[in-house]
Amino acid sequence: MLKTLLAAGAMAVALIASPAAAQVIERSDDHFVLRYEIDLEYPPEDMWTALGQIGEWWDSAHTWSGDASNMSVTLEPGACFCERLADGTDFEHGRVVEADPETGVLFDAPLGPLKGKATMARWSVGWTGSPMGAGTRLVMTYVVRGPGVGAWAEGVDSVMRTQYGRYSHFMHYGEAPEPSPPTPTP
Repeated sequence: MLKTLLAAGAMAVALIASPAAAQVIERSDDHFVLRYEIDLEYPPEDMWTALGQIGEWWDSAHTWSGDASNMSVTLEPGACFCERLADGTDFEHGRVVEADPETGVLFDAPLGPLKGKATMARWSVGWTGSPMGAGTRLVMTYVVRGPGVGAWAEGVDSVMRTQYGRYSHFMHYGEAPEPSPPTPTP
């Protein structure tokens, strides 16, 4: 499934030069598709490790607890992409559907305000060899379906673009960038 999503997305969009150039690549009233990609000079095992350290790079402004260090994910099918709340309970943001250190991770993840509204929310973070030769192409897609969710595309794109930029920054520098100001959600 992850390989299929990545391959379909690769045919749909030409190389995007930077996370800032990320975009909504498809939208209707009841669905949208976001896609971000960049070539990095890191092997897949580094991308895998960094993805598993989600609490280190996720933006605290986009958590329920206000602290990204409360975010966690084990990169194996069925595992929870969760956040530990102040009362000790875990809030489930999503579940790992597929996980392969060689190609990436697919989540079932109706993030934020999409929870309870989306009938499907598939978030993939994957990597392939760069067509430019050296390095690895990091690709993130988010496919969301549900009644009326197309109106949310730009707001969700803004949040996911931020997360993608923070993840790629973490890959490059080994630390997360400064926190972002809060992004209004629809």
